[in-house]
Amino acid sequence: MNILILGSGGREHALAWAVKQNPKTDRLIVAPGNAGIAMLAECAEVDILDDSAVVTFCEENAIDFVIIGPEAPLAAGVADALRQAGLLTFGPSAAAARLEASKAFTKAVCDACGAPTAAWARFSDPTLAKAYIRQKGAPIVVKADGLAAGKGVIVAATETEALAAIDDILGGAYGAAGAEVVIEEFMDGEEASLFVLTDGTHALTVGTAQDHKRAFDGDTGPNTGGMGAYSPAPVLTAEIEAQAMAEIVLPTIREMARRGTPYSGVLYAGLMIRDGRARLVEYNARFGDPETQVLMLRLGAQALDLMLATAEGRLEGCRVNWADDHALTVVMAAKGYPGPYQRGSQIRGLEALPEDSRQMVFHAGTAERNASLVATGGRVLNVTARGKTLRDARDAAYAMVDRIDWPGGFCRRDIGWRALQERRRK
Repeated sequence: MNILILGSGGREHALAWAVKQNPKTDRLIVAPGNAGIAMLAECAEVDILDDSAVVTFCEENAIDFVIIGPEAPLAAGVADALRQAGLLTFGPSAAAARLEASKAFTKAVCDACGAPTAAWARFSDPTLAKAYIRQKGAPIVVKADGLAAGKGVIVAATETEALAAIDDILGGAYGAAGAEVVIEEFMDGEEASLFVLTDGTHALTVGTAQDHKRAFDGDTGPNTGGMGAYSPAPVLTAEIEAQAMAEIVLPTIREMARRGTPYSGVLYAGLMIRDGRARLVEYNARFGDPETQVLMLRLGAQALDLMLATAEGRLEGCRVNWADDHALTVVMAAKGYPGPYQRGSQIRGLEALPEDSRQMVFHAGTAERNASLVATGGRVLNVTARGKTLRDARDAAYAMVDRIDWPGGFCRRDIGWRALQERRRK
């Protein structure tokens, strides 16, 4: 098969790596890709938000299957255009991707199907929004309704912080994504992610993970897109996963079908877990980042078979063959991230690191310039390893980190701490 993956980050590098393992793959192209992806696939300069350009590229290159990585092309309707052109596509329609593109839409779906989630209200008027905050008090969560590139969510510990968030969001800090604001009840507990493939009718869980959002050790510092992750998530037990599927995910899939917008692709459910039960925090319409990196290292070649089954509407009867192991990824970011950071710093030492089914460095923001590897983004590398235990995976990942020569970068040194601490207690 000739396969095209849309995207340029660590998620897409991990997807490309897994797809490449499968003998069904004849030609693999990633658009636009990055320096790491270029080592295992062709990279192509295509505007992935331009549906006609993507369709034309597929036709010119005899593409058989398209995997859409990021959320922006999904929200822009690229999957719709590809399907209309007769191209097999992994990723939901724009209408179905509203589960990520609009937080108010997701809340309305949850209300309609009875899925447990935080109490909420939606506003476009700042005066009414602030009155609601004063009525409810803090802590409270304020969110831009639309896609804000992983930002636009403020967990406000005080009323003052929440009121300031209203001014920022409705004042235009997040552009069109902040035309409306969703205000939610603060949910306490431990957060974890559940990844589910669905063809619109049937569903298959394909892994659990936990990530670390804060920039610095001990879960301190500003929120980021994710500084590391591990899989499986011990907090998401088989019993809680079954409850989340029965009460949250499957009712959502049925409600989307009832509305005439069946969901096909991966549905990423962010869950808040407390007292042995899960409530929905949010949905994403694509694989998470950096969670994909640990999932793909564990799934390997079967990831392509599962995505094909999803796109072809034949998930019923499919199963995942899991190794009894763990995976952990450490994000190396440019110093200053998530604030202002310098681009172009040189990275050395990657060529000496092993790359196999148990350890990989996935590139998130890199380019090759003058025969050197340089950092081009905030989150730059995802140093990923598998092990029999989570501790083994952690030790292997950090052993790789310590061999990378990048003075312009930093990472957290405590990825996986929560799960490892819980195991010590037991």
